[in-house]
Amino acid sequence: MQRIARLIEKVAKTDSTVLILGESGTGKEVVARAIHELSPRVKKNMVPVNCGAIPAELLESELFGHIKGAFTGALHARQGRFELANFGSIFLDEIGEMSPILQVKLLRVIQERSFEPVGGTRPMDVDVRIIAATNKDLEKEVAAGRFREDLFYRLNVVPISLPALRERRSDIPLLLEHFNARLLKTRHRSVKGFTSAAMDKLMSYAWPGNVRELENLVERLTVFCMDETVDVGDLPPKVAEGPTVSRSEFFFDLPEDGLDLREVLATLEDRLIRQALERTEWNKNRAATLLRMNRTTLVEKLKKRGWMSPDETD
Repeated sequence: MQRIARLIEKVAKTDSTVLILGESGTGKEVVARAIHELSPRVKKNMVPVNCGAIPAELLESELFGHIKGAFTGALHARQGRFELANFGSIFLDEIGEMSPILQVKLLRVIQERSFEPVGGTRPMDVDVRIIAATNKDLEKEVAAGRFREDLFYRLNVVPISLPALRERRSDIPLLLEHFNARLLKTRHRSVKGFTSAAMDKLMSYAWPGNVRELENLVERLTVFCMDETVDVGDLPPKVAEGPTVSRSEFFFDLPEDGLDLREVLATLEDRLIRQALERTEWNKNRAATLLRMNRTTLVEKLKKRGWMSPDETD
């Protein structure tokens, strides 16, 4: 996460398009806002758009606006999100859900820096920094024909890959403390702490909802355990008794309802690569030796995960 923070600081100073990758709840919008707030565009708007939450037939008007009479019910002209974000940033969340037709139009905006409102004929110039995010594997979406390859490469200028919470378990106590302190400040309630048994459960839980799920849990605990030390019995059953991932660095317990083996193996590979890099202070030659792989293979894996800075050489 410290490495990602350094990458955010570097890319924020530029106007490069950023593609944030990660599971739901890993903090993609937090990263997008950090990029905007550290950028020269900070005094202008950052306009978020959830491409998966807006019906496809309405998304075009939301993005590009429309002129009066453009369609039934268009009684007045309306600004779109791109116009509202002019000279600022636009955050296109869940970009993988965008329809093929809109993908073409977005590609044109990126290439031409202009767009036409729905029903309009005059192009409108726009100066917007685009930050996109998705929880999908866009390379697989491209291979399946669901996402345009040319748009993918336009968006994937600077990829930032956020690890799942289960891949950064050492952050859990820090995040618990952060969310607890924030609730004390904003809502005047908090918990005293966690017993070692409760912390063990929290550290071994799989966290499918990632950081967002952890934040929601802390808020729940401050409601029912205010000013108390949280024990195992205070935790939700799925955390206290449900399927968990072992705290061991190398093994997973098989849940009663099974698991996705490919996902588990990918998680294990991510964890071992990170350990090798941290142990060698990100020396790729030494890390590759620890992992018994060729240096070029390691570099390709790092590139695929977005773990190399834009200015970093192989």
